Amino acid sequence: MKTIYIYVLDTLADWEVGYILAELNSRRFFKKNAPLVTIKTVSHSKNAITTMGGIKIIPDCLVEEIEMGENTVILLPGADTWDEPQNVEIIKKSNDLLLGGGTVGAICGATVALANFGILNKYSHTSNGVGFLEMFCPTYQGGELYLDNPSVSDNQLITAGSTGALMWTRQIIESLNVFENNTLEAWYNYFSTGNSNYFFELMETL
Repeated sequence: MKTIYIYVLDTLADWEVGYILAELNSRRFFKKNAPLVTIKTVSHSKNAITTMGGIKIIPDCLVEEIEMGENTVILLPGADTWDEPQNVEIIKKSNDLLLGGGTVGAICGATVALANFGILNKYSHTSNGVGFLEMFCPTYQGGELYLDNPSVSDNQLITAGSTGALMWTRQIIESLNVFENNTLEAWYNYFSTGNSNYFFELMETL
């Protein structure tokens, strides 16, 4: 079984995790015999957080309760509060998870938190621009590894900029191996273009 931990913090950017949460929770396009997936919200405390969209979320568990392993995934959404000190522990945990063979996904502001910890100096990655990382992280030295793509996957680290949520979701789903390849291709084509032909193609893959 794969366990997906979504880190929740105040001002969480709701839309950045919308696609991945909907598809993993509904399982509507999962292939037969797809691995079991459990989703848990995790935070530095059990207090409710308020997303950028005003939704309150009570975390399921604490950072120290994350079960580490190759079947563990930590997803770090964007937020305006990543520079607050209580968020350092999830970045340390994410680094340990990568070293242990697990998967970490980070998008938008969360990439700055990774950069501040030095993680982006070791993996190909993306964000809201290399200048964005340099502006908010004076110690960032990963410019040569920066790729100007919506989302980048490298050795189980999947990063994206604020407009890359769809590709980020695609790469996370691909890493989890829960869609057939043709289903994932049709899903991405449909949601990225709005072309109804891809919707029928998607349905035919199921």
